Amino acid sequence: MILKKLVVGPLASNCYILGSESSKEGIIIDPADEAERLEQTIKELGLKIKLIVLTHGHPDHIGALRALKEATGAEVAIHADDAQSLRQQVLAFLFGFSFATPPAPDRLLKGGDSIDISDLHFSVIHTPGHTPGSICLLGHGVLFSGDTLFNYGIGRYDLPGGDYQQLMDSLQTKLMVLPDDTLVYPGHGPDTTIGAERRGNPFLHG
Repeated sequence: MILKKLVVGPLASNCYILGSESSKEGIIIDPADEAERLEQTIKELGLKIKLIVLTHGHPDHIGALRALKEATGAEVAIHADDAQSLRQQVLAFLFGFSFATPPAPDRLLKGGDSIDISDLHFSVIHTPGHTPGSICLLGHGVLFSGDTLFNYGIGRYDLPGGDYQQLMDSLQTKLMVLPDDTLVYPGHGPDTTIGAERRGNPFLHG
């Protein structure tokens, strides 16, 4: 699997570009900002992007969405519970983000769905708490955790739609049950593993 991480935008959001080694078909996770840089990277990797997956609808994860959809022709997928926030973008107004109006999603996801592009296969884990429709993607020994789980941190729950109890339930019952060696690629900050977070994340203890 081809995996490229780019840190983009004013809040240093992680965008991930995934690709099949054999078919060169690919997926973008959270095209947060800097569309030209993302497009150039896709060209350098020689990928044909088939799907853009949003881990949630917050503005710091979707700033380049319209440009990337127009450039690649890829479908856009988001959990059904975050589709409305993708359209409304109240937080973009509150926090001063400015970007082209996001396109409507082509696919509404739910927990347990499969994402299959060539030989790339991921399961959708619905992890509400940061937002109602937050998701993680699990496959090939890695977890793309969006803003649900960070290296020694967890997602905010004090923004509209956030819920502390839902977030903790998502973390404990859906993520901390994964194998220790599962690599975690979060929406912000450095990579980690489930084992490291199980042992040392202060928000998961006490």
